[in-house]
Amino acid sequence: MAKTARERLARLFASTGQAGSFSAQLQAPAQAVELEVSGVGPVRLPVRAPAAKKLIAVARPAMFGRGEQTLTDTGVRDTWELTPDQFTLGGSGWTALLDDALEHFRDELGLLRRARLRAEPHSILVYGKGQFFLPHQDSEKHDGMVGTLVVSLPSAHTGGELVIDHAGESRTYRASREDLTLVAFYSDCRHEVTPVRSGYRLALTFNLLADAGTPVPEAGPVTELAGCLTEHFTTPATPRYGGRDLDPPNRLVFLLDHEYTQRGLTWHRLKGADAERAALLRAAAERAGCEPVLALAEVRETWSVGGNEWDDYDEDDADPDDHQLDDLIDDEIALGWWTDPDGSGGEPISLHVPGHEVCAATPSKSLEPYESEYEGYMGNYGNTLDRWYRRAAVVVWPRDRAFAARAEAGSQWALHELRARIESGDLAGARAAAESLAPFWHRTAAQSGLFGAALEVATCLRAAGTATMLLEPFRVETLTPEHAAGLAAAAGQYGQAWTRDVIDGWFGQQHRHGTAWHEWVEELPRLCDELRVAGRAEAARLLAAGTWHRLHDELRAWTTTARAEFRRPQLEQLSAPLTRLIEAADDTQRREISAALREFGDPVLECLMPVLRSAASRRTAGFDEVARDCGQRLAEILARPQREDGDWSIAWTGCRCELCDALRTFLGSRTQRTLEWPLAKDGRRHVHTQIESADLPVRHQTRRQGRPYTLVLTKTDELFTRAATARHTAETDLAWLTAVPSPGPPG
Repeated sequence: MAKTARERLARLFASTGQAGSFSAQLQAPAQAVELEVSGVGPVRLPVRAPAAKKLIAVARPAMFGRGEQTLTDTGVRDTWELTPDQFTLGGSGWTALLDDALEHFRDELGLLRRARLRAEPHSILVYGKGQFFLPHQDSEKHDGMVGTLVVSLPSAHTGGELVIDHAGESRTYRASREDLTLVAFYSDCRHEVTPVRSGYRLALTFNLLADAGTPVPEAGPVTELAGCLTEHFTTPATPRYGGRDLDPPNRLVFLLDHEYTQRGLTWHRLKGADAERAALLRAAAERAGCEPVLALAEVRETWSVGGNEWDDYDEDDADPDDHQLDDLIDDEIALGWWTDPDGSGGEPISLHVPGHEVCAATPSKSLEPYESEYEGYMGNYGNTLDRWYRRAAVVVWPRDRAFAARAEAGSQWALHELRARIESGDLAGARAAAESLAPFWHRTAAQSGLFGAALEVATCLRAAGTATMLLEPFRVETLTPEHAAGLAAAAGQYGQAWTRDVIDGWFGQQHRHGTAWHEWVEELPRLCDELRVAGRAEAARLLAAGTWHRLHDELRAWTTTARAEFRRPQLEQLSAPLTRLIEAADDTQRREISAALREFGDPVLECLMPVLRSAASRRTAGFDEVARDCGQRLAEILARPQREDGDWSIAWTGCRCELCDALRTFLGSRTQRTLEWPLAKDGRRHVHTQIESADLPVRHQTRRQGRPYTLVLTKTDELFTRAATARHTAETDLAWLTAVPSPGPPG
């Protein structure tokens, strides 16, 4: 027996909607229709071979749609087609026959009784021997299209059956030799025309269009369904895999059985059982104080399937859907589109729906997936099969939680709605609505395009805590000079302590290293200038301080990296953001930054000299202290005694272990160039690591003779070339630094 309201609701719906079918057939006398084709004249029924050949002479190869393309490929569709402008239909009984047939198909397909079907001519198709159409789905060629009507003209032929599949059920329709055979089916049904074995198969095809009808559901089911909805929205949700109960759900997502396009997703064009179930749920939602919308869902299910690691499975030849589904391992349901509550339009959304918010009368595994992917034996996972489905859904939420339910799927809509409430004077309502975003806002809002709107709404709410919640998901890289006025307004509204907390939070978010981060710092001077002009110098100072904190950490990491081929390009890359930071900083911060830079070792020159060259080329002021520090460092380097010829000593500390003590003794020797050192494997590995990590000019090789092997260390000539290169670089940099004029004081 079903336990939860959601399960009872699915059970109730499973017992409804049984009257409709996905396809239906009707036969009628051939004399009811008269057909005339341009260039051929009247076509007598049944159609004989000479007449069929005349029709082919004025026809074209039939095309088919694939995505946004219209293609001709006889490997997919091999038939002849005449367009509606080439033929006319008439006869004394045709109109009455078609009207009666459309009423019959409306009832057989389970459409609403008050809906009205119309048939729009689409083509005449002529299939000769060997011609066919592979399994496919018809595209919805009109906003009101719900299905396809095929009128097979009587002719003598074999093969050419129309095969229609839906939800694991297949039906085959054969044309009559004497009568008209009418078959109607929903446009999301996969269908095919099998190869004609002899003679000619001819068919008229029509687009079935549905006009609006208003459902009038029965009172009994509506009352029970309304009670299920009320219970669902007031009962804490239970996670699938156990654990503590969650808050009551914000929505119910009831999956329908058929597929729909965005333009075909309307209440009055729902198909078969979907129409009845949706009408009942819509009426129940009204009674329970809820709001329903229609949505499009993508469903992925992962199943364990029969077999084991010894299965002989050929992924190229086998059909993955031939596997027996055992247990559902995982599923994922995402809504990508839904209509407005009033049905006037729709919008793209992005919302992953947890299992405790979903129910369906028909499980997805009973439907035809649009894609399947088999994964063979993977150890503990066994054999698995992923299946993807497109399903429509009725999404219901309580009216008093409507804002949060919609906002979780569309942050842009939420901000627009909050701004509209504020502008209408409903500040209290806007605050309450904004506060309802707190449980999920951090997951949905961190999009750069939303920052400006979030900043504006946060300021206008005049509620510091709620404003912080709206802004905290963003990274500082989202902030641009164009947002300076908005940030200044928010800082003015809430004060310095609030501003400091928010900006610190932006810097605390995981940031992007490299290009994106450096591009943001490139705009920092303009951003800070805009804030100072707006009277918010403290906000500018906070941004500069946060930027320096990040740069300081990166400089610390790279200046302590011994290997020059790794260190130098990274420090050069940091020169651009450091230049822009110093330009953006105020005088006090420049002094603080300069003092901190003096604490770094000499490798920092590989960053600071490009900084000074960039500042000089831009004639930017504020770099005097950095220049003086660099000048002192360079002078000290040049004042050091040059390495004498024959001095092979290398200053090095190591980790102070016994091996490093022995290595340090060898390195410190002015005359010893080579050391042959018998060492076991672990000892050799430790010495290798120490030499490599310190980038010592020492070649290390292992002579694999005797026990233990001998580690041979040799000091290289790079010891002298490095010293010469470093001295030459220092001379060049100091000469440039002495010659370049100072641009004067900042500002």
